[in-house]
Amino acid sequence: MSPGARDTLRRIVDRLRSRTAAFAHDLIMVPVAWLGAYWLRFNLEAVPDVYLDKALAALPAIVVVQGAVFWYFGLYRGVWRFASIPDLLRILKAIAVGVCLIALGLFLVTRMQDVPRSVFPLYAVALLVLLGGPRLVYRWRKDRSLYAVPGRSTLVVGAGRAGEMLVRDLLRNPDFGFLPVGFIDDDYAKKGREIHGVRVLGNLTKIPRLVQRLDVDCVLIAIPSATSTQMRAIVEQCEQAGVPMKTLPGVKDLPSGRASGGSLREISIEDLLGREPVRLDWAAIEHGVRGHTVLVTGGGGSIGSELCRQIARLGPARLVVYDSSEFNVYNLERELRARWPDLEMHALLGDVCDRTALGRAFARFRPSLVLHAAAYKHVPLLEGQVRQAVRNNVLGTRNAASAAIEHGCEAFVLISTDKAVNPTNVMGASKRLAEVYCQNVDARASATRFITVRFGNVLDSAGSVVPLFREQIAAGGPVTVTHPEVKRYFMTIPEASQLILQAGAVGKGGEVFVLDMGEPVAISYLARQMILLAGKTPGVDVSIRYIGLRPGEKLFEELFHPSEALHQSSHEKLLLARHREVDWDRFVDEVHRLERACESAGDDEIRKQLAALVPEFEVAAQEVENVVSIERARK
Repeated sequence: MSPGARDTLRRIVDRLRSRTAAFAHDLIMVPVAWLGAYWLRFNLEAVPDVYLDKALAALPAIVVVQGAVFWYFGLYRGVWRFASIPDLLRILKAIAVGVCLIALGLFLVTRMQDVPRSVFPLYAVALLVLLGGPRLVYRWRKDRSLYAVPGRSTLVVGAGRAGEMLVRDLLRNPDFGFLPVGFIDDDYAKKGREIHGVRVLGNLTKIPRLVQRLDVDCVLIAIPSATSTQMRAIVEQCEQAGVPMKTLPGVKDLPSGRASGGSLREISIEDLLGREPVRLDWAAIEHGVRGHTVLVTGGGGSIGSELCRQIARLGPARLVVYDSSEFNVYNLERELRARWPDLEMHALLGDVCDRTALGRAFARFRPSLVLHAAAYKHVPLLEGQVRQAVRNNVLGTRNAASAAIEHGCEAFVLISTDKAVNPTNVMGASKRLAEVYCQNVDARASATRFITVRFGNVLDSAGSVVPLFREQIAAGGPVTVTHPEVKRYFMTIPEASQLILQAGAVGKGGEVFVLDMGEPVAISYLARQMILLAGKTPGVDVSIRYIGLRPGEKLFEELFHPSEALHQSSHEKLLLARHREVDWDRFVDEVHRLERACESAGDDEIRKQLAALVPEFEVAAQEVENVVSIERARK
């Protein structure tokens, strides 16, 4: 016999042995319960012979009937080690049916002569205790042995459903290496209660004291529904205590909705900067995507690729990805085809400055919805490359908008930035000019709705500060921050993408939608938190160095201009800014002049023409230059 066959045979024998032992135990308990019921009926005294004889005569039949019922109800499918409520319910059903059958049988055979009626409920209770009790004791002994397993002494924040499941899993699986010693919960009613033998010790403010008193090695956060504000409060207490932390994923990311030791992960900066989950009108979004052709320019970038993922799951007729980066398009195509094999996807290499390639793409696929994410966005890099910024961000937008009008697209969504408001840099000014073009061309486009969506920084997008800080921390520092008072708005890539789709669904044309970005975050706070989350101490393991504002940067970003009458839209996270109209004929002439300058003039001339089209650009840039000069003088 082969080793594999021997192992299989051994497992079958072990299973049969355990089932046989459990069945034998339960059969032995039947006469004990039956005779015990008579003993209880006669007040724990000797049972009169006339009754005892009847009881003994009926006993063989009772054992057979009850044993058959036990097997029928599947009492031996479960394992005693994991006996639980479903096992108890099966026992209750088996006892109830068994008692009914026994009573019926005795009635038919003996007309219940010399059989006390009270014996039946007493027999049922006694049998329930004799069957359920040993199972409970066996599980308790097995679980109790786990409580003494060595592991990292751990506090669990959150004594709710997720915390209960997590602690149960940690106690059952010592391989995770965590030994829960207490719960932390702000619900005063839970204080002093025990869950799986682990007591609720107090609220969040008690964490530093409990860490010291109980010699805690780690804190586990078991609140999948926690907001970023709650997460920051918990992390702040843990940082005061100087202990490492792990957390369960959020509700939407929790695998199968169950909390377990295997779900634990490191706390990310997104946990601290994210906001309340956005409630979207998915019906409206799906209506604008399902069965339609959608084209995404810049589809291989951070925002563009996430837009493609969101669109792919909504069932478009086809998805067209247009991007100039071969590597990005290749990676995205592989991912989308693997995740959505039935999706009709077309990956096109092309530049939005190439009118011919763009026109062919529109003519071939006739998209209903265009999401224009193609743009250069790195502020310091573009300060010295004005021509490239204007060609890509301004003329590329004009080319895409013209193609959308020519080929009868239903909607065109321009993805803009908060840096377009009172721009102090070339990147912001070029995006502002793209906004003005789309807002004003809407009134002249008979069939196409032009919608602009403006938002701030996106966490972990290409070229953003988060991956830069992560690299600097991994290298041992220093982490470079431009200024101690610099603040920026942040949101996650999926949230930004979903709100872009929402704006496209509710926009009627000509609007500037401003995404509600919450409160701005100090970059110095961001740097400090990322160092702490990496398990290092700011200023000791990794230093923070302030390098001064870079060309074109300002301390605070704005989401809308004072002259834009901002008001609430139909969606709580989308604010609506009234656009500023321009003299269209003169504006078009100026854009043509800007195009000619890009073909023949130098950067200085292009910058002048850009400033003429965006008057607030020079004013705001001069104010920033004054701030930088003052800072340099101080140093």
